[in-house]
Amino acid sequence: MKNNFSYHILFLICISFQFTSCVKQQKPAVKKVNKTTPILKTGADRISLYTSKLKGKNIAIVANQTSVLNVLQRAEVSSNTMGSKFVQHHLVDYLHNYNNITVKKVFAPEHGFRGKADAGEAVIDGIDQKTKLPIISLYGKNKKPSYEQLKDIDVVVFDIQDVGARFYTYISSLHYVMEACAEKGIPVIVLDRPNPNGHYIDGPVLEIAHKSFVGMHPVPVVYGMTIGEYGQMINGEKWLENGITCDLTVIPLENYTHDYEYSLPIKPSPNLPNNTAINLYPSLCFFEGTNISAGRGTNKQFQIYGSPNLKKSNFKYTPQPNEGAKYPKHKGQLCYGEDLQNHNTLSNLNLSWLLKAYKESPKKDFFNSFFTKLAGTKKLQQQITQGISEKNIKSTWQKDLETFKIVREKYLIYK
Repeated sequence: MKNNFSYHILFLICISFQFTSCVKQQKPAVKKVNKTTPILKTGADRISLYTSKLKGKNIAIVANQTSVLNVLQRAEVSSNTMGSKFVQHHLVDYLHNYNNITVKKVFAPEHGFRGKADAGEAVIDGIDQKTKLPIISLYGKNKKPSYEQLKDIDVVVFDIQDVGARFYTYISSLHYVMEACAEKGIPVIVLDRPNPNGHYIDGPVLEIAHKSFVGMHPVPVVYGMTIGEYGQMINGEKWLENGITCDLTVIPLENYTHDYEYSLPIKPSPNLPNNTAINLYPSLCFFEGTNISAGRGTNKQFQIYGSPNLKKSNFKYTPQPNEGAKYPKHKGQLCYGEDLQNHNTLSNLNLSWLLKAYKESPKKDFFNSFFTKLAGTKKLQQQITQGISEKNIKSTWQKDLETFKIVREKYLIYK
C-alpha cells in the first residue's frame, strides 16, 4: 500500500511536470503591443546620441528607403491648430541639413537607395535628386567600399532595416563596410533597428565552405539578433579579414526586447510587402533555390508558393512582371500551390512546405545550385532527397544551434 501511494505521488509529479512543460512551450513567442507598451525608439530616433559624434565631421551614410527617423517638431495637429507631433524624415535628408555635419556621400545596398531594384539586380551609382549627393552602389561593381570611396570620410553611419535571416544581404553589406572602415581606421556607427524575426533562432548553421554573399558567417538561418548586435558579433568573433576589428558604436534601441512585436513602417525590399511576408520569408526563401515560385511576380510575395508541376488545387496564380520582379519564375504560367496569407505567426523554421513541394514535383530539376548557398550546407538537400522527416532533419541542427546560442549571448544588447 505504501509503495502504491509513493507510485501515485510520483505519477502525479510527472504529469504536473509534463503539463508545466507543455504550457511553457505553448507560451506566445511574440509579445503583443498594446496601449500600455512603452514607445519603441529606433537608434535613428535617438538623435542626440549620435549627432554629437558627427559634428565637424565628413560622413558617409549606408542607407536605403527604410532609413527614417521620427522628429518631434511644431506642426499643424488639426485644422487651424498648431502643436507638436512626430514627423518622419529620411536620415540622409535630416543629417544633410543638420548644422556642422557634412554628408559627403551615400552608400546603397542591394535593391538600391530607394529600394526598387530586383533581388540580385546590379545597382548602379548615381546622384540623389533631392540632396544632390553622390550615391555609391554596394551591389554593383563592388560590394565592399573601396579605399578611394572612403578617402575623404571621417565617420560612416549605417542605418538599414534587417529582417533577421542569414540570406538577407544587408548583414553582408554591414560586414564589408566594417571591414573597409577597419582597414582605413574609420569609425562606424550603427543606428540599431528591431528584428521582426528576433523572437526565435532556427535552421542549419552555415558551413564556411559554402560562404557567399547570401551567407558569410557560421550562424543559423534565423539568428535572433538586431543588426547592431550582429555587428558586435562580427567584430568579437574576428570574422573580418585577417581578424581585424572595426571601431564600432551601436546606438541602441529604447524599450525593445527580442520578443517585441514590431511592424515595419516601410517595406525593407520590394518582395517583402508586409508583416506576413517578413515572417514567412526565412522558411519560404529556400524555394529560391528550387523550381518552385515563392510568389514573385504577384502581390503576395513570400506569402504563397506554387509551380505548374505541383498537383492541381483550388489555389492557383500566374506570375507576371511587376516591381521587384522583372523576370519572375514561371512567368505567364499557371501555378498551383498554397496560399499562406492567413498562417499563424511562425516561431520556428517551417520545412513542411518545402518537403511537400519536393514530393509532388519531378525530382530531376527541383534543386538548383543556389539552394546550397541558401541552406549554407549540402546536408539539407541530401536529407530532403533521402526522404528524411522534418523532425529528424531539425534534430541534426540542435548541437550547432546550442553552440551558436552560447556565442550569441556574448553580444546581446537586449534580452
